[in-house]
Amino acid sequence: MRAQHTAYPLPAYPVYSCTFVADDLLVAGGGGGTSRSGIKNKLKLFRISHNRELASVSELELGKDEDAPMSMAADLESQTLVCGINSAVAKLDKGENENCRKFSISGAEHKFTPLATRGTLPFVNKEDYQRVTVLSPDVRVVAVAGEHDLTLLAHNNLSPVAQPIHVAKGEIYDATLSSSHLILATTVSLLVYILPASLRCREKGKEKEDHLLVSPDISTLPELTLVKTIEIPAISGVPAGATATFRAARLQPTKTDLLYSVVNVTLPRARKAKTAAKQAYVLKWSISTSDDTTFSATLEASRKVSKGNLTCFDVSRDGRLLAFGVSDYSLGVLDANTLAPLLSILKAHEFPITTLRFNPSSRLLVSGGVDSVIRVVTIPEKFGGLPWSVIILIALALLAVILAIFLGN
Repeated sequence: MRAQHTAYPLPAYPVYSCTFVADDLLVAGGGGGTSRSGIKNKLKLFRISHNRELASVSELELGKDEDAPMSMAADLESQTLVCGINSAVAKLDKGENENCRKFSISGAEHKFTPLATRGTLPFVNKEDYQRVTVLSPDVRVVAVAGEHDLTLLAHNNLSPVAQPIHVAKGEIYDATLSSSHLILATTVSLLVYILPASLRCREKGKEKEDHLLVSPDISTLPELTLVKTIEIPAISGVPAGATATFRAARLQPTKTDLLYSVVNVTLPRARKAKTAAKQAYVLKWSISTSDDTTFSATLEASRKVSKGNLTCFDVSRDGRLLAFGVSDYSLGVLDANTLAPLLSILKAHEFPITTLRFNPSSRLLVSGGVDSVIRVVTIPEKFGGLPWSVIILIALALLAVILAIFLGN
């Protein structure tokens, strides 16, 4: 289906991450990274109108030699932002890295104000960065992760609230939090951890009455217990000899029993081919958590969505839509219930898409890339009124009526 969309060039501003702090306010993180290109690393705030017009509101230029913001998450109620920004090289050389930063966006000028910092990445690899930043449903906890290490922090002051997780097998690419579990997506498996009682989501209105356990001695904090390891399943259409990896995992925001994951596939290289062909699949899982130690996941459906690997993935806040960016520079939207394709934009960017996000009302989809472009897509209203699943059911019903008439004659 054709959709209305507009591209906005941002001169000399490669975009690596984005999130909404209000329905019409988008924060984008980008810049030249640690390269000596002369491109400044910044956080930029934009206002997006109902007809997709993008207007700059404010920005924060980061310190000299600091990295670009590589991941972020926002609390809409407080208009606060948590993001991953590596410290300057000089600090990294000293074993110091305040990679996790929290900012408020306030006042008539929507100024970025630093609130807290925390270092969570080990110094074994100075190239590591905070690739994952995810808030819990009650916004009390934020999960941040680099290549192999994940830490849970209190959202209010970024203090550790649980012992960190180190993943020795595979790389971390995504994480998602429910009221009682953490699901960590690594390249080789989905790791499901039960949250300690102190970190479980509180009832609405009681979140601020609860105080998370924090301690300067991390060893005294509770551990996360691994209760399930979900391996990459056999997927129809994927031939033997193909290499498959998880790329993303997201829980359905409005239903506690649905999980979506992305699997990227590299096919065996054909004879005389210069490169191996690639594919990507979106998987829908039904999950069950009857008690603290029991977690089951059943694969309900899968769909091949592209002939390239997916680079980013998002689920709309209302739970109806799934969006993805592809390494061939395209983006697409699926029906979250049926996985049917609803929208596709070819060549949405000149380089692979690095970030993708629905706005809170699920009426807009924004993508960004290292081509220094932000694209704003209007989600058609008919997605909510007549999804493809209904169209298919109507078509089948009409076919049944025609067949009955034919047989009756």
